[in-house]
Amino acid sequence: MQSINQSIALPILTKKKISLVIKRDDTLHPHISGNKYRKLKYNIARAKKEKYQTLLTFGGAFSNHIAATAAAGKIYGFKTIGVIRGLEIAEKWSENPTLQFAFEQGMRFKFISRADYREKEEDVFQDKLRTEFGLFFCIPEGGTNADAIQGCEEILTKEDVKFDTVCCAVGTGGTLAGISNSAANHQQVLGFPALKGDFLREDIRKFAKKENWSLVTDYHFGGYGKVSENLVHFINTFKEKTKIPLDPIYTGKMVFGILEMIKKDHFCPQTKILMIHSGGLQGIAGMNTMLKKKNLPLLTI
Repeated sequence: MQSINQSIALPILTKKKISLVIKRDDTLHPHISGNKYRKLKYNIARAKKEKYQTLLTFGGAFSNHIAATAAAGKIYGFKTIGVIRGLEIAEKWSENPTLQFAFEQGMRFKFISRADYREKEEDVFQDKLRTEFGLFFCIPEGGTNADAIQGCEEILTKEDVKFDTVCCAVGTGGTLAGISNSAANHQQVLGFPALKGDFLREDIRKFAKKENWSLVTDYHFGGYGKVSENLVHFINTFKEKTKIPLDPIYTGKMVFGILEMIKKDHFCPQTKILMIHSGGLQGIAGMNTMLKKKNLPLLTI
């Protein structure tokens, strides 16, 4: 399955003589969209081949990966278990749009402390999960593993070779690694992390086979899950002008960053840029709940 490339028309692009196109991976599937569709594709295939009946994975309260895994489980006939970070969520999870959706898809939850969550990949913790839930196919947080990288390597198509620069948002780094592996020799790959810190580089190097990528760390807006009134305004204005919705955790920050870099003449005139829309739109409802509590403007849906 392939998504469409949509050209962006904004005055700044005409002024700076930049071609900007967005690959609408968010349209791949209504519930398993964007990079989650890519990451789950070969994980699901492996789980079926190895005759597993249950998928278990990890995530936070508003995780795109949790929602997508729950939907994929329902579609492909798997039971699903979500190990959720934060015991404080356990008593009010039904108020959370992401977890409510995952529950409706049939996912069972196990809420654990943030300290325990840091141990989630350790053998001792995994053994405890198997004792509690029995045999399961484990998909890591964010979905990033070798099977996920294979799926993300399919994001770029032969038609995309005309672009000079390919940009994507970065969470765990799997999408960037996959794009890097399949990029043409002349293409530069830029990743826009949603998290603070420089630790992602080593994680990406575990899967990236090339040195054609770099991280732009100036547009995380304070870190994962952090947004500002300025970012909300930008996302709403971008949607009004282009009819393209952006999520506030990943793609909104990436597109903001790219346009800021264009304003600052980071790219030479005539540069052709491809942005990857990695989905995540399900998170808008949850973010609006948080914004409303803070009396901040809401994202348009």
